[in-house]
Amino acid sequence: MTQAYFQTTDFSLYLGDSLSLISELDDNTIDVVFADPPYFLSSGRKMDIAGRKVSFEKGAWDRCRSTEEIDEFNEQWIGAIVPKMKENATIWVSGTFHNIFSVQRILVSHKFKIINIVSWQKSNPHEIVDGQHMTFSTEFLVWARKSYHGRHFYNHDLMVAQNGGKPLTDVWRLTTPSTWERKQGKHPTQKPLRLLYRIILASTREGETILDPFAGSCTTGIAANLLGRKFIGIDQSKEYLNYGIRRYQEIQEPSTAEEMLKKISENPEEVMVMVNHARKELKAKMIEQGICYLRAGDSKGSLLVTPGFERLQYVLLHTAGEDCQLFKLTKKGTFQIWTADTLRQHGFEPRSAPYYVVLHFDGRKPIPFKKSPNLKEDKYTFAAKIRPLSDFMGIK
Repeated sequence: MTQAYFQTTDFSLYLGDSLSLISELDDNTIDVVFADPPYFLSSGRKMDIAGRKVSFEKGAWDRCRSTEEIDEFNEQWIGAIVPKMKENATIWVSGTFHNIFSVQRILVSHKFKIINIVSWQKSNPHEIVDGQHMTFSTEFLVWARKSYHGRHFYNHDLMVAQNGGKPLTDVWRLTTPSTWERKQGKHPTQKPLRLLYRIILASTREGETILDPFAGSCTTGIAANLLGRKFIGIDQSKEYLNYGIRRYQEIQEPSTAEEMLKKISENPEEVMVMVNHARKELKAKMIEQGICYLRAGDSKGSLLVTPGFERLQYVLLHTAGEDCQLFKLTKKGTFQIWTADTLRQHGFEPRSAPYYVVLHFDGRKPIPFKKSPNLKEDKYTFAAKIRPLSDFMGIK
């Protein structure tokens, strides 16, 4: 194998032609491929975007080609990757109408099973005002399995949890890369980390190997590293690989990695859980009456009604991080403000605050869950907090 341009135990980059370097990889070693090949849409012309003339020229590698040339290119790289993939491995390929139909045809010709064609709907597309086109706001992702009759991994439960308790559809509404994602440099076709975060969680297990044969600025590798997967990236541009290396080095600082993972895991559709500590006797009484109450206000140990409350659907009660029990609220996103006197009328003994946030739930039906966060070792064990439902499903 050609010497790596950059390599650690779980992050390897190779500089050179993808077709040549793919052939050097060991057979039957790749669990998932994410490929963002050239879309072949660069023509040198300019379009009116938000009142400015903007060139769509990405580089010689993206120049418009004939249908036959696009098919030939896709046949070469897909054909080279097939033997490198494990039997039940899957592949994700991004594109627009310029190249995605060719990709789908070539995959089918190699006996791949098309699982889904996902529409990535950009929530912040550049508006085109040239009077000749609708605004281009969608890219496509073909997801396919190497073995037509085999079984692939899909983290269905986690995707449901992250999608408000409903099965994930094939239309994903996500933004283009945020400014903070371009801090180390820029790439003309850079994908958002949130997109790769979802793909990797949906289709890989921790420790598996992901190949990106057109790695660019290594967004796939950054998401893979944050989620505990191994990454192999190939690109012909030293400039873009250096950009990717800077991004990788940035997340070796634990606090930076934690902050970045928090940003890309945020999902405005995800169901939330109120996590609340209560003494053993109080916890039993809360469950008996189906009432969870927390001090309201901005003082230490109190709770502010913040964004995320409208997505509250569950409450988790625990005692100092142990004996966790999960319950469903009687109505999603609703709460009441009670006085201390009102709580006393219900048999509770609130301590000092004049007002309390009250959540109602069905205490007769505790809900089993696969995984609870390590609340006991959390330095905020006794503080109420809102957590995403996916925390209780496991992301590995």
